[in-house]
Amino acid sequence: MSLETFLDDLDDLDDGEGADARDDEVDDEDDDSDLDMMGDEQGAGAPSVSGLLHSAAMVELMGRVDARMAQDASGDDDTDESYGLIVSCNEMVIEVDNETEAIAKTIKDEYARRFPELDSLILNPLDYARVVLKLGNEIDMSEVDLTGIIPSATIMVVTVTASTTIGTPLPEPTLAKVIDSCEQVLALAANKTKILSFVESRMNGVAPNMSALVGTTVAAKLIGAAGGLHKLAALPSSTLQIIGSKKRALGGMSNNQVMHGGFIQHCDLVQNTPPSLRGKVLRLVAGKCTLAARVDTFADKGAGKTGQAFRDEIEVKATKLQEPPPPKAPRALPVPPESSGKRRGGRRLRKMKERQGMTQMRQLTNRVQFGQEEDTTSDGLLGVGMLGMAQKTGKVRVTAKEQKLLSEKNKKARTAGSSGASNGLASSLAFTPVQGIELVNPSAQQDYKEGTETYFSKQAAFFKGS
Repeated sequence: MSLETFLDDLDDLDDGEGADARDDEVDDEDDDSDLDMMGDEQGAGAPSVSGLLHSAAMVELMGRVDARMAQDASGDDDTDESYGLIVSCNEMVIEVDNETEAIAKTIKDEYARRFPELDSLILNPLDYARVVLKLGNEIDMSEVDLTGIIPSATIMVVTVTASTTIGTPLPEPTLAKVIDSCEQVLALAANKTKILSFVESRMNGVAPNMSALVGTTVAAKLIGAAGGLHKLAALPSSTLQIIGSKKRALGGMSNNQVMHGGFIQHCDLVQNTPPSLRGKVLRLVAGKCTLAARVDTFADKGAGKTGQAFRDEIEVKATKLQEPPPPKAPRALPVPPESSGKRRGGRRLRKMKERQGMTQMRQLTNRVQFGQEEDTTSDGLLGVGMLGMAQKTGKVRVTAKEQKLLSEKNKKARTAGSSGASNGLASSLAFTPVQGIELVNPSAQQDYKEGTETYFSKQAAFFKGS
C-alpha cells in the first residue's frame, strides 16, 4: 500500500465522521425544536405541573387532613381513623421529599444558563426556588429584594456575584417553566409542613411513649415504614434501627463514613451526641424504642411516662459516655524479684569493678577536714578537699590491687639475691667504705666458726675416753 492510498483512506474516513456528526447535529436541532415547541405550548397557557402535586392521592389526603383537623377543633376523636390517616400521611411525606428533590434538580439545570454560580451559593432547594422567583432575568440587582429569604451575608455575596456572572438571560418559555417548577416546589413544601403538623398533633394520642422518646416526627415515620404500630412492636431492635435507611453508592476512593441507621438516627438524642459516640447511642435508642412501641400496643400507655423514663435513662448514659476517663492512680514500682542463681564472678567481673570503683584520689577530694580551710584548684573555683594535704605529705594510699602487686614484687626482689641460706636475708654483695661493693660469701664466717669452735672454743671441753 502506497502513502497516497493511505492518505486517501484517511480522507474518506474523516468525511464519513463529518457526515455522521452533521446528522447528529441535525437530530439535536430537531430535538431542540421539539422541546422549544413544547415550551411554547406550555408558556402559551398550559404550563407543566407536578404529577404528585395535582394527583388524586395528594388531593384526597389533604382533604382528609383538613377534615380531621376540623373534627379535632370540634372535639371529636376517632383513634382508629387517625391511626390510618397517620400511616397515609407518612407515605405521602416520603413521596413529597422525592418529588421535591427531582424538581429542584431540574430547576438548577435550567437556571444554570442564567446564573451558574447560584447553585454553589444557596444549597437549600426551597431557598433556591424562592431566590429564582425573585431574580428571574433581572440584571439590575438593586431592584431585587431578597430580605427575609436568605441571610444578609449571603444576599451580599449573591448581589456581587450576579453583577459579574457569565450567564445569559433565559428565553421566555424556559423562564416560565422554571418559575412554574419553583412554585410547585414551594407548594409541595407547604403541603408537607401541613401534613407533618397534623401527624405530630395526633402522635401523642396514638403512640405517646414513642413520641416522648424519639419525637413525634420520627415516631410517625417509623410507624408508617413498618406498616402500623402492631407490626413495629413485633420487630426486633436491630431491624428497627435500620428502618428507613437508604443504600448509597459511594465512589471507589471515597472516605465518607456512613452510619447504618434509618429514621431513628435523626432524633435529637442521636444528633446531640458527638459523632464518635452516635453508634452506641443509636443502639440504645433502638432498644428502648422497641420497648416503648410494645408498651403503646399491648399495655397501658400511661400518657407517655414510660417513654420519658426511657429518654431520661438514655440521656444519663450518653452523658456518662462523654465524660473523660478517670486519671490513673500512681502505682509504686513492683518489688524486683530476688536473684535465685549465683552471682557472676571471675576475672572479668573484678576488672569491671576496678574500672568503676572510686579511687583514693577521688575519695580524698570528697573529704574535708574539720576546722581547716579547703584547698582549691589554681583558678579557685573547684575545691580539692583533703587531696592537697596528701600531696604535701606525699602519702597517697594505693588500691588493694596495687598493694598486692607491690608486695609480690618486693618478695621476688628479696629472694632473687639469696645464697641459699635458710633465712634468705643474706646477700653475696657487701658494701664497705674502702672498696665499695664487694662480692663475699655470706656463709664464710659461719663455716669458719663451725670448723674452729669444736677445738678452740671456750665452751669446748675434753671428754674422757671410756
